[in-house]
Amino acid sequence: MEKQPLPDDGDKTGAPVPDGGAAGGPPAASEPPSRAGWNSKVEYFLAQVGFSVGLGNVWRFPYLCHQNGGGAFLLLYVLLMLVVGIPLFFLELAAGQDIRQGSIGVWKYISPRLAGIGYSSCVVCFFVALYYNVILAWSLFYLGNSFQYPLPWQQCPKHGNVTEKECEASSPTSFFWYRRALNITDSIDQVGSFNPYIVGCLLAAWTVVCLGMFKGIKSSVKVMYFSSIFPYVVLVCFLIRGLMLDGAAEGIAHMFYPKLSIWADIQVWRQAATQVFFALGLGFGSIIAYSSYNPKNNNCHRDAFTVSFINFLTSLLATLVVFAVLGFRAKERVVTCVKRNLQQLLWQHHAGLLTFNPPPFNLSAPDSVGWQAYSSWFNQHGETLANLTDCDLEKEMQTGVEGTGLAFIAFTEAMTQLPGSPFWSALFFLMLLNLGLSTMFGTMEGILAPLRDRFASLARNKTKLTVASCAAGFLIGLLFTQRCGNYFVTMFDDYSATLPLIIVVVFETFSVSWLYGADRFLDDMEAMLGWRPSVLYKYLWKYVCLLAMLGLLGATTVRMLMETPTYMSWNQETVRSGSEPPSEGPLEDNQENKSL
Repeated sequence: MEKQPLPDDGDKTGAPVPDGGAAGGPPAASEPPSRAGWNSKVEYFLAQVGFSVGLGNVWRFPYLCHQNGGGAFLLLYVLLMLVVGIPLFFLELAAGQDIRQGSIGVWKYISPRLAGIGYSSCVVCFFVALYYNVILAWSLFYLGNSFQYPLPWQQCPKHGNVTEKECEASSPTSFFWYRRALNITDSIDQVGSFNPYIVGCLLAAWTVVCLGMFKGIKSSVKVMYFSSIFPYVVLVCFLIRGLMLDGAAEGIAHMFYPKLSIWADIQVWRQAATQVFFALGLGFGSIIAYSSYNPKNNNCHRDAFTVSFINFLTSLLATLVVFAVLGFRAKERVVTCVKRNLQQLLWQHHAGLLTFNPPPFNLSAPDSVGWQAYSSWFNQHGETLANLTDCDLEKEMQTGVEGTGLAFIAFTEAMTQLPGSPFWSALFFLMLLNLGLSTMFGTMEGILAPLRDRFASLARNKTKLTVASCAAGFLIGLLFTQRCGNYFVTMFDDYSATLPLIIVVVFETFSVSWLYGADRFLDDMEAMLGWRPSVLYKYLWKYVCLLAMLGLLGATTVRMLMETPTYMSWNQETVRSGSEPPSEGPLEDNQENKSL
C-alpha cells in the first residue's frame, strides 16, 4: 500500500522492509524490534484456525441451523460466506500481511485519521476477553468435577432421606449448574457474594492464557499445537460414539430437514450474516495481527478460502455431533415420558375413568409402545384426559440447545446416560477448554500486537505488558464471579461486541474500497503476491460487502430500538428460568456474538 509514515517515536530499527505498495509509492516503515514471524505455515494455520473456530461453532451454529430451516440455512450460510465473509476475510489478511503491523498501525498507515478503527478493535477485544475467559473458568470447574463416579450432576442430592426440592422440581443437571456451579441469584439486581470456586477457576484460566502468551506467538503457538488439534480429535470421537446411539438418526434428521420458506424471512438472513461475520472473527484485529507475522509473498488469497472452509466444516462436524447426542437425549426423555403417561392411562382405565375404548396398544407393556404411536393417539384423544402430556421429540430437541444451556445442561444430561460417563464428560469439557484457549490467544493478540507495534516502550516491555493485561483482565473479570455473574456474562455476550464490531468492519471496508481505492489495493496485492486477484473483488468490496454490512448494521440497530433487551433469570422458588429486562440502560438485543 502507499502508506502514511508513522511519527518517529523511536520504534524503528532502521532496517528497510520490502515495499508492498503500488508503483511509485513510498516504502513501508521499518518494523519494530519485537516483530516476529511464524516458523512454518503450519503454525500460522493453527493460530488462524484456532482463533476463528471457537465455542460458537459448537453451541451457536447448530442452534441457528436447527431454528432457521436446517439444510436451507446451510445453503444461505455458504452463499453469504462466499460473497461477503471470504472477501472481507481476504481484505484483513492482505492488509496485515502487506503492512506487517497490528490493526492500529494498519489503519494509521492508510491514513492517520483512521487509527481509531484499530483502537476500537482493541477495546472490543478486551471486552470480549473479559467474559470469554469466565466461560473457560466454568469449563475448568466442570472438568474438575468430571473425575467422579457417578457424576455430581447425575442425581439429585439428598439431605438424609429428603431429596433437594429445587433439584427435584427441575433436573439434576440444571440444579448443579444453577446452584452448585453458579449459586445464582434470582435477578441481576441481587449481587450476592463472590463464588470462591469460580474465582479460583478464573485465576487458573487467566494464568494459562498469560503463560501461553508470555513470549508472544513463539510461546502461544506451542500451546496451539494441542489446543487447535485436540478439539477435532474429540469431535470425531463424539461423532463415532454419537452415531451409535439410539435416537441419533432422528436428531440428525430434525437438524438437516430443509425448510426453504425461511429464505423469505429477513431475520434469517440477518442471523446468517451475523454468524458468518463472527465465525470468521472479522473486526477483532486478530486476523490482521496473525497475518502480519507472515512473509510478504505468502498466498493470503488461498489462506482466506482455506481457513473459511475449515471453519465451516468444523461447524458442520460440531452440528452432527450435537444433534446426534441431543437426538439420543431427546429420545430417552420421550421414552420416559411415554412410560409415565401409560402408567397414568392404565390407572385411569382400571378406575373406569376412560370415556372411550382403551388405546390400541398394550398399556401393561410400556416398553413395547413406540413414541410415534403414542403421539399419534394423543393428538386424537389426549385433550379429553387429565394429567396426560404429549411426548414430542421435536419439542425435546429444542430444549436447551443454545449457548451455555447446551454445554452445561443439555449435553451434560446426555453424557450421564452414556456408559463411562466421566470419561466422556472430561473429554467434552477439555475440548471446550481448548476451543476457548485458542480463541483467547487470538483475542489477546488482537490487543497486544497493535499496542506493541504502536508504542516503542510497550514493545520493549512485552512480557510486562502481557502480565499486566492478564492481571487487569482477571481483576475486572471478578465482576462475573459474583452470584449474579452469569447474568452479566449473558449481557456482555449479547450486547458488548456486536454493534461496535459491525461498525468497525463498515469503516474498514469503506476505507479500503473507497478512501484508499479498491484498484490501488489490488495493485498492492499484485506487487505483494506476484499476481493480480480477480477484479471481482473490487465490486464485492465496494458494493456487495459494504451494502451487506450496512444492511446488517441497520437491521441490528432497528432490532435494538424496537425490542426490549432481556436476559434469562433463574428463580429459586419457582425453579423456572424466565426472561427479564435489565435494570437500566438500553442495550442491543442480539445473541450472535463470534466468540460463543
